Amino acid sequence: MVRGKVELKRIENTTSRQVTFTKRRNGLLKKAYELSVLCDAEVALIIFSQKGKLYEFSSSNMQKTIEKYRADVKKDEICTPENEVHVQQLKQEAAAIQQQIEQLEISQRRLLGQDLVSCSVEELSHLDNKLEHTLRTIRARKTQLFKEQVEKLKAKERYLLEENARLCQENTSLCQKKDPVTSNQSSQFSEVETELFVGLRVSQNSTNL
Repeated sequence: MVRGKVELKRIENTTSRQVTFTKRRNGLLKKAYELSVLCDAEVALIIFSQKGKLYEFSSSNMQKTIEKYRADVKKDEICTPENEVHVQQLKQEAAAIQQQIEQLEISQRRLLGQDLVSCSVEELSHLDNKLEHTLRTIRARKTQLFKEQVEKLKAKERYLLEENARLCQENTSLCQKKDPVTSNQSSQFSEVETELFVGLRVSQNSTNL
């Protein structure tokens, strides 16, 4: 059977109110005890019945817990004015930052060509000058990047030319250091004459006839 939801209001019937108080009180004391054991927490619970009867639970010492509570509350009361001033300053700073954000958003939209209907002539002139300055800055940066890329390409070209010259010089030195005997033999072989004939060779007897 599903338990119905109890409406939170004063129970008018005295007997029912007393029974409910007893059940809820015992449940609350049990929960306080479980909280202190499971979570190793310092728990102090004070309950006064309608007739002024005291019911209490303390996981350590009730008097020490109360003194600790009073000291903590007193410390908070001392710091309260300072905290309020600090909170007020934070609120003012947050409002100022929010206003700056809104102004930046409006400026950004106008730079993109939006919301220009509400702009005055002076605001449009100021926006025009700002855009011109931005374009000059962008073009100057673009020109600088192009110059840096050209310088890098020129440096790479010089390096490749120097490397090519060095390789050519090394190749020439290797050719000059070749063995002279090998060079002479190569020249002799090149001077040998060879006779090449294509077709039928005619014998001397056939010529004499």
